[in-house]
Amino acid sequence: MPERFNPQFWTLLDELVKQSSVVIDRPHNTAHPEWDNLIYPLDYGYLAGTTSSDGAGIDVWIGASGEKQVRGVICTVDLVKRDSEIKVLLGCTEDEMHTVTSFHSQGGSMGCFLIRRED
Repeated sequence: MPERFNPQFWTLLDELVKQSSVVIDRPHNTAHPEWDNLIYPLDYGYLAGTTSSDGAGIDVWIGASGEKQVRGVICTVDLVKRDSEIKVLLGCTEDEMHTVTSFHSQGGSMGCFLIRRED
């Protein structure tokens, strides 16, 4: 039976984070640039020098601890933007992961699922 999840994924993602600068372009408690009723619950940004499916850098959420340790990823689908992406969770607690999944499940056009890192 094939393996459902390759643990090398986390090793490679750790290395990508280690090699990249984190740019926070949407700080905690600020409004989305297009939808002012959408407030970022944590610092949100991207890994400089990387590329995601939307052509921009790989998105990251940073927990209040500020740690850069990969705790999981969120896979999203957005019918308004008509895209799907991953968001890397850096230093997020269980409560913060729940907050972020709620953020990406607002409105009826966005949905997500969380993959927690199990060490």
